[in-house]
Amino acid sequence: MVEKVITLENVPLAEFLGQANENIKQIALAFPQSKIISRGNEIRIKGGAPEILRINDVLNLLLEHLERFGHLTPENVKDYLDVEGVPFEEASRDQVIVFGNKGLVIKPKSPNQRKLVESAMNNDLVFALGPAGTGKTYIAVALAVRALKNREVKRIIITRPAVEAGENLGFLPGDLQEKLDPYLRPIYDALSDMVPSEKLKFYQETRVIEIAPLAYMRGRTLHDAFVLLDEAQNTTNEQIKMFLTRMGPNSKVIITGDQTQVDLPVRQKSGLSEALKILKNVKGIGVVNLSGKDVIRHKLVKSIIEAYEKDQAEKDRIKNETGSRKSSS
Repeated sequence: MVEKVITLENVPLAEFLGQANENIKQIALAFPQSKIISRGNEIRIKGGAPEILRINDVLNLLLEHLERFGHLTPENVKDYLDVEGVPFEEASRDQVIVFGNKGLVIKPKSPNQRKLVESAMNNDLVFALGPAGTGKTYIAVALAVRALKNREVKRIIITRPAVEAGENLGFLPGDLQEKLDPYLRPIYDALSDMVPSEKLKFYQETRVIEIAPLAYMRGRTLHDAFVLLDEAQNTTNEQIKMFLTRMGPNSKVIITGDQTQVDLPVRQKSGLSEALKILKNVKGIGVVNLSGKDVIRHKLVKSIIEAYEKDQAEKDRIKNETGSRKSSS
C-alpha cells in the first residue's frame, strides 16, 4: 500500500472540501479501494499506486475548477466523477468539451456521445443519428463553442429546416424570424448553457454565431466555420445536397437527425436517409448512431422510446406478414 500527502496551499478549504467534507466524501465513495483522509490543509491518500494517481488527477481537476469559477459544489464533483462506463484515466481534462456558465461542466456522458466527440475530431463531416434526448444536438453545439473559443473557426452557423411538426407556422404571430424562433429554441437553450448572455447577444449581433433556417444557406460558401444542421431528417434530398455543397475551406460540419421522427409529407423521402445511402462509401465522413441507452433526460424517456420502438417493430412484423400472404395468394 502506498501513501501520498497533498498539501493545499492558497486554497479556500471550506469551498474546496465542501460542507462537512462532502466533496471529499464523494471522491472517497468513487474510489472504495483507497482511504482518503482530510485534515487541515492536507489530504492523505492510502491505496494502490494506480488508483492514487487517478485520485490525484481528480483533485487537480477540482482545484482547476475552483480557481476558474470560484466555487465547487457536490454537483460539480459528481460531473467530474460520473462518466458512465469509462475508466477514470480516460475521464480527465480531455473529456471536458467546454466549461459552461456558472461552472457547468459539459462533457460526453455516454459511450456513444464520446464516439461523437471522437468522430468530430477525426472527420470534417459527421452524421449524428438517434432519438430525442440522446444529447446529439447538445454535444454538437458544445463542440462548436469549443472550436470558436479555441479560435479553430471564426464563426458558428446553426441551421434547421423549417418543417411544421404537426403544427401550422402560418398561424403563429410575428414576422418570419419570430415564427421560427420556437423551432430554434433548443439551440438557444444549449448556447445559453455555454456562452454568457451578453457575449451570446454580441456574437449574434456581429454574426459570429448565426442561427437561421436552412433556406438561408442557399448560394453561400461556409468557410472558417463550425456548421450544424439540426433535425436533418426533415430535409428533402435537394435541401441536404444544397447544404452539403456549402462546405468551404476550414469548415467542420455536424448533421444531426432522428430518422424515426420525420415530419415531411407522406410521399416525400427524407433527404437524410438518401444522403446516408449515397455517401456511405465516401471517406472522411463519420457516422455515429446513438440509441435509447444514451438518453440523458428523465428516466421515463428511455422507457417511452423503447415502447415506441417495440410498437413500430410489431407494426412492421404485421405489415410484412400481410404482404407475404398477399403475394402468395
